[in-house]
Amino acid sequence: MTETAARAPQPAFDPAADRRRLQELISELAVVRGKVTLSSGKEADYYIDLRRITLQHEAAPLVGRVMRHLLAGADIDYVAAGGLTMGADPVGTAVMHAAAQQGQATDTFVVRKAQKSHGMGRQVEGPSVEGQKVVVLEDTSTTGGSALTAVDAVRAAGGLVQAVAVIVDRDTGAKEHIEATAGVPYLFAFSKNDLGLD
Repeated sequence: MTETAARAPQPAFDPAADRRRLQELISELAVVRGKVTLSSGKEADYYIDLRRITLQHEAAPLVGRVMRHLLAGADIDYVAAGGLTMGADPVGTAVMHAAAQQGQATDTFVVRKAQKSHGMGRQVEGPSVEGQKVVVLEDTSTTGGSALTAVDAVRAAGGLVQAVAVIVDRDTGAKEHIEATAGVPYLFAFSKNDLGLD
């Protein structure tokens, strides 16, 4: 790396503007109205399809910056962020790229739904989380089940879970369940009220 490249100024971002724009995009692209059955088995009058955000060219970088700002605001110390495949995969990738954009190193990891029965038999893929402070991510959570599966797998792999963080909280008990079960803070960037949902 040249000395010039090493000292290149990092781009300046406005956290409030990032948050406003991401909220607009979630409302515009990800909220689907109508009766649906969620992965938890519960029924709802709307569905928040956050893959329409986390895999979208404008929104994905915003996801990374908004989630990093959320974690920084809660004073969460971590070196890697990831969660249960597949909702968490693009969230972790967005956080990793946002960190790099700001001149910092954050790894990501992917938690399989079940441990592999072949190869290295890993459930947590990516750079080793053993002995590392990590954050478990999810796009949204209803009961907290996916995040808790990831927490258990990461802890079994030796990771030190510092928090669970989601983009949208549906206010259906995930926060209380995760905090009581995992014993770590549950953070969210947007509540359903922020999105005008009830």
